[in-house]
Amino acid sequence: MNTLRRALTVVAALAVASLTLSGCLYAAIPPETSATPAPSREPDLDGAPAGFEEFYGQTLSWTPCSGSDAGSYDCTDVAAPLDWSDPASGTIELAVIRRAATSGDALGSLLTNPGGPGASGYDLVADSASFAVSEPVLDAYDVIGFDPRGVGRSTAVACLDAAGMDHMLYDIPADPRGSQGWTDELTQRNTEFVEACEANSAGILPFVTTDNAARDMDLLRAVLGDKTLNYLGYSYGTFLGATYAKLFPERVGRLVLDGAIDPSASGLDVGTTQAIGFESALRAYMADCLDGRGCPFTGTVDQAMADLGTLLASVDAQPLPADDGRMLGADTLMTGIIAALYAEDSWPYLTQALSQALQGDPTTALLLADFYNGRNSDGTYQDNSTEAFRAYNCMDYPLDTSQADQDAANALIAQKAPTIAPYWQGVDVCEVWPYPPTGVRERIAADGAAPIVVVGTTNDPATPYAWSVSLAEQLSSGVLVTREGEGHTGYNKGNTCVDRAVEDYLVDGTVPQDGLSC
Repeated sequence: MNTLRRALTVVAALAVASLTLSGCLYAAIPPETSATPAPSREPDLDGAPAGFEEFYGQTLSWTPCSGSDAGSYDCTDVAAPLDWSDPASGTIELAVIRRAATSGDALGSLLTNPGGPGASGYDLVADSASFAVSEPVLDAYDVIGFDPRGVGRSTAVACLDAAGMDHMLYDIPADPRGSQGWTDELTQRNTEFVEACEANSAGILPFVTTDNAARDMDLLRAVLGDKTLNYLGYSYGTFLGATYAKLFPERVGRLVLDGAIDPSASGLDVGTTQAIGFESALRAYMADCLDGRGCPFTGTVDQAMADLGTLLASVDAQPLPADDGRMLGADTLMTGIIAALYAEDSWPYLTQALSQALQGDPTTALLLADFYNGRNSDGTYQDNSTEAFRAYNCMDYPLDTSQADQDAANALIAQKAPTIAPYWQGVDVCEVWPYPPTGVRERIAADGAAPIVVVGTTNDPATPYAWSVSLAEQLSSGVLVTREGEGHTGYNKGNTCVDRAVEDYLVDGTVPQDGLSC
């Protein structure tokens, strides 16, 4: 649900699609080029786990990346163990792309992760490195994009074909919401999805975990020739970075964690806090809409939110037919709304979507939902981010929620997020996942790590600000930088104060003042 790249591509694509409603997804993102390949460094074998020395000592073979979007970047594959507890378990491949430092004299590598879990770090850098980091950082580092295990071009989770994904994500259950028939149908869909994942993923599902992905990052650090890890993680990428710091505090270089996830929050807490966060962002959108021109709602924010609730209920009762044969139900409309709330630049397209839906036209609402789900206009899917998202979460979050806790969470969501509440809770696919979760939810201190900068945005809907505050407090060396504003994540969003703080830290090693607010 919370990825930088997904938010960026929604904005970029809609800038084109607002004119034609059928634009190229990346048309608004300028390609980047890097004329001089980065020099290779010797692998760092210090600290290689016993039995895994061969992995840590591998020599990388860099070649020009295929595809025009990649420009003159270079790419490689890195072999990693399937199971980090057993060097003989077999191998997986990690896809890596490198954009050489513009200066030609890199400080080292800077690994990046756009979130998800399940978003492609390879694509984030390949599509436009300047969307991932700012120019001073591009000048100073070899910027590294990679697809974590289970994701994209790496050894990946594979589940349903495009028609099956459409059925899972868009089809409307025959029975009324909340009924036993509704629950049974969604459970059957989840079961079909999970069976397909198990059949098509070549045995990797039990090893698609954040713990293993963090160990893969240390392998990448080593084979890239860096003594410590320099890293910029967005959204879920903050949890991946914090997990790395927990496992390898002595190897932490310059870490920036933007739009933090609280590693101690349970899955139920995450879902509850996000629902309230999106309701808050929706209210901020509505206030802006009412103050502008062309808003389909009138009155106070409360009145407009109530009218939006009426629209959602109407679409739930009578879904809107689209030209491609699909139907826009309330769940898909809510997905479209959430997609637009990731970035304030997307708000005009949310206004367009809601205005059309009130007139019985689902076009832009479906467009928003399609971008969120990574669905192309021809019905194919861009990547496996939806499948990988579920795979990671089902392995990372223990299923230890009592019915009393669930009931209390539902009551809190109904109170604090009344517009979103009816469409927030579904049937959890993790209840039928074929492997028990191995992750733990706990505070991360990373004692002994170098300073770690945590960036939080005050009205971030996907990773609410309280999580950034909490992570910065948990980390022994945590430093909190606050961006006051709307949208998901804070760095490289046009806030000069935040950008300078992050750049000074990454480029010069100057640690920001803890508590800096911009």
